[in-house]
Amino acid sequence: GLLVLWSRTKGTPQEVRGISALSSQPFLLNSRDPAIKTIKDFKDSDRIAVPAVKSSVQAITLQMAAAKAYGTKEFNKLDPLTVSMTPPDATVALLKGGAQISAAFSVPPFQYQQLEDPAVHTVLNSFDVMGGSHTFTAVWAPAKFRESNPALYKALVAALKEATDIVNKDKKAAAALWIEDSKSKLSPDMVGKIVTGSQVRWTMTPENTMKYADFMAEVGTLKAKPESWKDYFFPEIHDEKGS
Repeated sequence: GLLVLWSRTKGTPQEVRGISALSSQPFLLNSRDPAIKTIKDFKDSDRIAVPAVKSSVQAITLQMAAAKAYGTKEFNKLDPLTVSMTPPDATVALLKGGAQISAAFSVPPFQYQQLEDPAVHTVLNSFDVMGGSHTFTAVWAPAKFRESNPALYKALVAALKEATDIVNKDKKAAAALWIEDSKSKLSPDMVGKIVTGSQVRWTMTPENTMKYADFMAEVGTLKAKPESWKDYFFPEIHDEKGS
């Protein structure tokens, strides 16, 4: 989303750039069909739930996986199988079974709720597609907001740094704070496992975002191609070792 907004607004007063990354963690393509072990096992009759067809980060990642499996010219080979469905609805459909969907490319905590069912397994981990850890969540704003509110913007960046430090200092305590704030019915154990997961990093540093940019530019999804991740993030985090 950030890359698309940046490319569409580049060079205007409303140019959108990232304030910072928030976390790096994978999203998982899960299925309950034992015959589906890789993306090459999907049939024309299968349906893959994603938050938004063709435009969501899950849909783009699936295109990248297809490009690796079938060649760049076939990057959209699996697009006809995708259907737009919110992560909660996709989770209900996947756990219920039946012919509505064959798999769900979702987000935490829903992807982990799906895996609590022993019949559900992971077909694809986004880290495998990206060749390592990648940014999962980020925050962005128009340049006009930053320029018109310098004190507020500075305070926001400082607050993000403080929040990141708080989470990393005591992740289980942070999980409890999230449950309290969101009034979640998820168990502290489950949220704690997600927050402290081995592939989860709470960081403001953008990771592997240029791989998305390069791919999207190559297949025509982006109107403008950035030269560096610093092109679409504001200068306040340029000292980070981003990618």
